[in-house]
Amino acid sequence: MGLSGEAFGKARRVSGGCGKEDCLCKPAGAETEEMRAGDRGRSRNRGNACRSIEAETATEEMHAGDRGRSGNREKCVQKHTDKGNKGESARRSAETGADMGFEKEKLKQVRYLILFVAAVVLLIIYSGNVLNGLRLFLGMLSPFIVGGAIAFVLNIPLKAVENKLLKKWKGKLAAKLKRPVSILLSLIFIVAIIAFVVITVVPKLRETIEMLGGQISLFVQDLLREAERLAASNQQILEKLKELENMEIDWQAMIGNVGSFLSNGMGSVLSSTVSVASTIIGGVVNTFIGIVFAIYILAQKEKLGAQGHRILTAYLPEKVCRKTEHVLALLHKNFSSFISGQCVEAVILGAMFVVTMSIFRFPYVLLIGVLIAFLALIPIVGAFVGCVVGAFLILMNDPVQALWFVVLFQVLQQIEGNLIYPRVVGNSVGLPSIWVLAAVSIGGSLFGIVGMLSFIPLVSTAYSLLRDSVNERNAAKARPAKEKTEQNEKRKKI
Repeated sequence: MGLSGEAFGKARRVSGGCGKEDCLCKPAGAETEEMRAGDRGRSRNRGNACRSIEAETATEEMHAGDRGRSGNREKCVQKHTDKGNKGESARRSAETGADMGFEKEKLKQVRYLILFVAAVVLLIIYSGNVLNGLRLFLGMLSPFIVGGAIAFVLNIPLKAVENKLLKKWKGKLAAKLKRPVSILLSLIFIVAIIAFVVITVVPKLRETIEMLGGQISLFVQDLLREAERLAASNQQILEKLKELENMEIDWQAMIGNVGSFLSNGMGSVLSSTVSVASTIIGGVVNTFIGIVFAIYILAQKEKLGAQGHRILTAYLPEKVCRKTEHVLALLHKNFSSFISGQCVEAVILGAMFVVTMSIFRFPYVLLIGVLIAFLALIPIVGAFVGCVVGAFLILMNDPVQALWFVVLFQVLQQIEGNLIYPRVVGNSVGLPSIWVLAAVSIGGSLFGIVGMLSFIPLVSTAYSLLRDSVNERNAAKARPAKEKTEQNEKRKKI
């Protein structure tokens, strides 16, 4: 079945062709396909272009990020560099400041050293003037020093009276009168002891001296009779006596010598008398002022202690203040214990002499016992002085008994010096026996009796401070080792 020409042409127009066989016109469907293909190509081109643009944008962003990171990195490096430079500058400044501080400290030390050496040189050059000034200064302060010593001694019975004898006395009246009554009773106690010693010793000494005078006169008479007897039996002595009788004496020269001696001697005797009288009067006045000053100290000792504490806390650091108060409290304790122990030791030694001398029937038992007990307050040396006085008293009656008394004294002194004294006094001040003997020897050789009395408590204080320091240091060194041992034990248990 074929189509007509009109139908074919219509069909070709409908299909998009011109109807001619050699016509180049494309059909409508072909153009549409080409257009679609072109659109797809353009779309692909646009996609490729977009992708390339996106890639370029991403690349640019990457470069920008890299540049930003590089900039941040550079900023960070710059920042750290600046910090390092600042730290280096600060460290250099600190080192420079430390060097300057060290130099200043060194200059300060050199300055102090120069001042110290200059002071020592001046002291050596003007030592005489310095010593005279110190003597004058101590002479001015001597009443107050004596008063402080009296107050310290009186404080021992004062505390016993307040804390034991008047312990139950309370109330408003007791608050006002307890301290004055305690001071009065303490003074009465000390004065009673001194009066007992004086009443016991002085009359016997006077009797002994009187008896000694009589013994000396008899001894001189016996000596003259013996000399006459020897002269009568010896011709050489008689010849010498005759020569002396025939010898001419220049009485004028002798009278002149006697006159000059009396004139010079009277001047020296007068000056010596004035010096002794002034010394006695000065001693009495200083003692009176010292007693009054001691009473004031005892009456206000709590207030004075509080004022001293305030002064220390005001001018010293807290640690130094605590250490100073600890040392002062230790000194007070050791001196009080030493005085108490010394009194106990003196009583024990006096009682030993009274008992032993009564057993062996020596004369002057109570006198020598009291005298030795009183003098034994001076460490070690005082007892020897008592021995000399006791032997002298016994010598007037029986020389043999005096010799046996010296032997008895040596025995009792060895017992007291090696057993009683180191234990009583040494335990009271917390000082071993060997250090008690060393303190007495060194103090006596340096400052005499005052050194003997003061060196034992001073050495005891130094010994206590050294012992505490050694214990603290050893404990501090042993603590890490102990902790390490405990840690090892815990690890072993685990």
